Amino acid sequence: MEHPICATCGVQYGAPRPDCPICEDERQYVGWDGQRWTTLAELRADHRGRVAEEGPDVVGIGAEPGVAIGQRALLLRAPSGNVLWDMTAYLDDDMVRQVNDLGGVSAIAISHPHFYGSMIEWAHAFDAPVYIHEADRRWVARPDDSVVYWTGDTHELADGLTLINAGVHFDGGQVLHWRDARALFSGDILTVVNDRDWVSFMYSYPNHIPERPRIVRRALRLLEPYDFDRVYGAWWRKIVHTDGKEAVRRSAVRYLSFALDDE
Repeated sequence: MEHPICATCGVQYGAPRPDCPICEDERQYVGWDGQRWTTLAELRADHRGRVAEEGPDVVGIGAEPGVAIGQRALLLRAPSGNVLWDMTAYLDDDMVRQVNDLGGVSAIAISHPHFYGSMIEWAHAFDAPVYIHEADRRWVARPDDSVVYWTGDTHELADGLTLINAGVHFDGGQVLHWRDARALFSGDILTVVNDRDWVSFMYSYPNHIPERPRIVRRALRLLEPYDFDRVYGAWWRKIVHTDGKEAVRRSAVRYLSFALDDE
């Protein structure tokens, strides 16, 4: 069976259906031409994979042209085993070969539901578990035994690789800290903005709904114990290259100063 992929958000579903609940949620939107579907077979006809370096021991993985939201995944080449952070809707045999040449995938973790993409296809291709926070279980569009749900504020994937439930954007919104690389992988839970020295926090990006101040403050508290220089956002080259922890702190101060302005 060809599993359907929502053309707007790029999430693959386990069976045909008339609607995409992820797009019907107020944090996303249904395409202007109505709900449309595609499949991996259709995408392979006019797309190809893109695999390119994004940083030290970090390889970007996506598609050309971009699919749906257009985010890219990141392969973290860690000594304990490669971790695929975030997800793309696209996958073909050449991408599998290239990723295997880089050491394969030991584990997958995804920041939030808009980026679930074809995660089960990737999990099966590399025999890798997918780590999702329990708070976002309801959004998993293709249930599968490869999905591992975790609870609490943090979860250790391996030595020095920690998932943190920042809770921004979605209740289960998670970021990944890589201690030895001094890097934070944030997707758009903490989105790297265009000047790349700052990040921002939103409940809904396409509908311009700001995140609640208490949620931003909680995320900052959870991140406080972790040091990092780089912050990797969700799209190609959206990276804070230096002083990342301070960039997140001052970005939160700026954000909260506007969110709480009474004038």
